[in-house]
Amino acid sequence: MKPHTQFSPLARLLHWTMAAAILAMLFVGVGMVATVSRVHNVLLAIHRPLGIALLLLVLIRIGVRLMRGAPPLPADVPAPQRFAAKASHLVLYALMLAMPLVGWSMLSAGGFPVTLAGALHLPPIVPQDVRLYALLRSLHTYLAFALFATVLLHLAAALFHGLIRRDGVLASMTGRLARR
Repeated sequence: MKPHTQFSPLARLLHWTMAAAILAMLFVGVGMVATVSRVHNVLLAIHRPLGIALLLLVLIRIGVRLMRGAPPLPADVPAPQRFAAKASHLVLYALMLAMPLVGWSMLSAGGFPVTLAGALHLPPIVPQDVRLYALLRSLHTYLAFALFATVLLHLAAALFHGLIRRDGVLASMTGRLARR
């Protein structure tokens, strides 16, 4: 069986949808902590359900990745770069999973509801505890910085493959025909 050279349409849809949502979440998160105006409540109302949506999307994405896999890297990619690619993807998936879970836990520990829409709330997943809330709030912030840095590295690697190496790696996620 010949290995596939592109990600599936579903994997590409999940990737680009999540990329836009994660970027929006990072900006909304920064906006939330930078203001105490009425805008804070609007941003919070966007941030919470979008975080849960991202949690669901990453779970689906992990399932798709496990079932379908990923196109192989070109044979001439050096071993250290192959390792870095695999490690960075694991870190990216771990952060995409951890961020909403830590956020949900933080809100639970603080006694705040995770409102999805109207009166629809998620149940708390940790006991209410002010010290735990403080710890999780700091962790959520540090993980956000780590996610932002990892996304920037991922983007840099994609551009390296697309603009410098021109080896089809970027094309495998954009849907263009990969170079043979």
